[in-house]
Amino acid sequence: MATPRIVARTDNRRAPNQINRDTSPILAIGVPWASILLASMASLSPVIASAPIMPPLGFMLLITWRMMRPGLLPVWAGLPLGAFDDLYSGQPMGSAVVLWSLAMLAMEFVDERYLWRGFFQDWLAAAGLFAGYLLLGAVIAGIASGYILPFAVLPQLVLTIALYPAVSGLVALLDRFRLTRFRTL
Repeated sequence: MATPRIVARTDNRRAPNQINRDTSPILAIGVPWASILLASMASLSPVIASAPIMPPLGFMLLITWRMMRPGLLPVWAGLPLGAFDDLYSGQPMGSAVVLWSLAMLAMEFVDERYLWRGFFQDWLAAAGLFAGYLLLGAVIAGIASGYILPFAVLPQLVLTIALYPAVSGLVALLDRFRLTRFRTL
């Protein structure tokens, strides 16, 4: 009876060599910040509407990054990211700084209160933060312009809450790219 011969597999196309590789610290730290900054610039798109319809993508990415990776963005990250968003959003200067900082503090409270959350609890918490951000943003803009119309943001709010799963998937892809092993040790 012949003994079976063991053949070593030499095809490395399916499993790339991960030995002696590490994540890039620039990508690991920079991808969340850069994605939020680029999403804040989405308001430059040539969409013309009589009422606000474009979701606040920068704020959505901030909340989603904070929910998926709680320790990645510090609590004070709302201040510089909100200041950058104020430059592009058209809101009165300082409104996003205050609202984004308050949202980061609220997320810190949610993280301390509910240690184990599922996707639907995250979606519910995000919906509450989105509603608060959009309604308070409408009130702040209304005070600055002279007339307050908080109900004008309801279509924007519905679209923002409905897009949360897609934004969550995008952040998951960006997180996977962020942790890709590129650098040789």
